[in-house]
Amino acid sequence: MSTLTLAARRPVLADLIPGALVRDITLVAAGAGLTGLAAQLVIPVPGSPVPMTGQTFAALLVGAALGWQRGGAAMLLYLLAGAAGVPWFNGGTSGMFGASAGYIAGFVLAGALVGALAGRGGDRTPVRTAGTMVLGNLAIYAVGVPWLMAAASMDLATAFDKGVLPFLLGDALKIVVAAGLLPVSWALVNRFRRQN
Repeated sequence: MSTLTLAARRPVLADLIPGALVRDITLVAAGAGLTGLAAQLVIPVPGSPVPMTGQTFAALLVGAALGWQRGGAAMLLYLLAGAAGVPWFNGGTSGMFGASAGYIAGFVLAGALVGALAGRGGDRTPVRTAGTMVLGNLAIYAVGVPWLMAAASMDLATAFDKGVLPFLLGDALKIVVAAGLLPVSWALVNRFRRQN
């Protein structure tokens, strides 16, 4: 008889910061704020109602750095505050309406998923980080594309053409950056630990 065992949870980068509740609240707020700041980097995509922004990259990095609970909470805070009127969605907008809102809702799922994978070592090597980020992007699309279909009255093929295809090159670039950044961060942490 065999049993399925999950890999033990490993620390994520945020776990290396001393503290508990105050640290966690601060990190969640900072993660939401970083995502809001990154959302101001907006590149319009011709023919698509969804612009390219830096918020997707921030959402995935926040998830990886904070872990599933804090990462998911940071993205939920980002969503709820923006829905309530904080102007930190793309281009200084707020409210959960329009073609982009589903992608923002997908950040909550992606932040938790990427955080869970990082807690199992999914951010320690370039290949694992790339896989983690691909899954995070798929989670965003899984929520964003159906929302786009409903908000813009598109069929699946059109929503894929307008809401996925134009972003694949940018997503690949973000994945390459993350695949370098996160493992290098862990290498520096491990080097510091060995020296102390």
